[in-house]
Amino acid sequence: MITVRSQFIKNSILLLGLLLVGSGAIFAQGGEPKVIDKIVGQVGDEIILLSDIQNQRLQILQSGNDGDKQTDCAILEEFMYEKLLVNQAKIDSVVVNDDDVNREMEERLRYIAGQIGSIEKLEEFYGKSVAKIKADFFELIKKRLLADQMKRNITENVKVTPKEVEKFFKGLPKDSIPYINSKVTVAHIVMYPKITQSDRDKAFNELTKYKGEIERGEQRFGTAATLHSDDPGSRISGGDLGWQTRGTMVPEFESALFSLKKDEISEVVETQYGYHIIQLLERKGDNFHCRHILIAPKVSDAALVKAATTIDSVHRAIANGSMSFEDAARRFSDDENSKFNGGQIVNPYSGDYLWDIQNINDIDPQMSRIIERMTVGKFSTPSLYDNYQEQKQGIRIVKLIAKSEPHIASLATDRQLIEMAALNEKRQIVIDAWIESKISGNFVQIDKSYLKGCDFKYTWIRGDI
Repeated sequence: MITVRSQFIKNSILLLGLLLVGSGAIFAQGGEPKVIDKIVGQVGDEIILLSDIQNQRLQILQSGNDGDKQTDCAILEEFMYEKLLVNQAKIDSVVVNDDDVNREMEERLRYIAGQIGSIEKLEEFYGKSVAKIKADFFELIKKRLLADQMKRNITENVKVTPKEVEKFFKGLPKDSIPYINSKVTVAHIVMYPKITQSDRDKAFNELTKYKGEIERGEQRFGTAATLHSDDPGSRISGGDLGWQTRGTMVPEFESALFSLKKDEISEVVETQYGYHIIQLLERKGDNFHCRHILIAPKVSDAALVKAATTIDSVHRAIANGSMSFEDAARRFSDDENSKFNGGQIVNPYSGDYLWDIQNINDIDPQMSRIIERMTVGKFSTPSLYDNYQEQKQGIRIVKLIAKSEPHIASLATDRQLIEMAALNEKRQIVIDAWIESKISGNFVQIDKSYLKGCDFKYTWIRGDI
């Protein structure tokens, strides 16, 4: 993997909605277009079209869920809430940076292109270039970000006190209290064999050899990638990384990539992951489609033996009590993320040291297998460690610090979880009050067809459009 940041999309419904919203027409059965669009809601100068409702409902149906009149009512009210946020953001002069809009746009378009198949298919779907798509959707994305920022502004000062947390928990119905899986706290001491210049030279020369064979026509790029590349994510597809955008790859990789012409192969490029050759397949502005071959330097047997000998001596020192596990981690571990925490490993999902025993296997399957045989307070003998995220192999000692039994949530054992639930409820109360207070200060209308049969949560000022 050579991406430097995750491509997290915060709103999947909107993401898919980009394919649909804004068409201005709903298609009747049989494929005959029948324009039936009209305004069904309005907050200030922000309008909601019937096509917005219909397209959102279509997505719900396509996901396998049922839709009825109340579904349309809920969709409309959600749009009304968003439009109220946007309209108030403009009144309050809330600012969203254009760079943030463009970054969000790139992420969404890249995701959609991946779902459709390619940038070309995305352009074919819309019947316009990527540049035109970006221009058309810029304001839509900006308004969504404005709404998000306005919501953060409303709730930024909301806090919960210990008494409020306790009151919240006591007020929960018994059948609403969540069941908590077993959780563990783990630590490790990791040692990675040192990569020598000889190891680097060997990897460089190996890749140079493959590059020459490809350029001489002795083997195809895709075949060489499948047979030899050390990037497991792209190797199975002949080194193809799909469509990406500027900023998703490490700088050295992109610097070489953006200097290439179509179908040209780069010189050997060194990054933190090893050595690459890159072929540019296509480029559209900051979006690019490429493939690569990665050869990572391999540690020598002698370096592995040296690391094993060192960690064995550390293990003996911990076992005979001459050194604590925590001190050993600080002094000897090569894992910069955990060594200064006494080796404790942070759970990236929660930001704390607690790991759900059911999910630890997703990130570190070897750890899962080791701790299932351990008791609290014990540590393992040294064993091989494959760091899949950084694509490194080392040797480590694992310690099981704590393990909870599966249980019904309680304040004594799960206060952080309950506190977050209480905070979310309080934030929602603040948002509800804010909505009710702002409705009267904004021009609000709803189409009369929605006035009958819709049980809205908020008291919207209702009038015919």
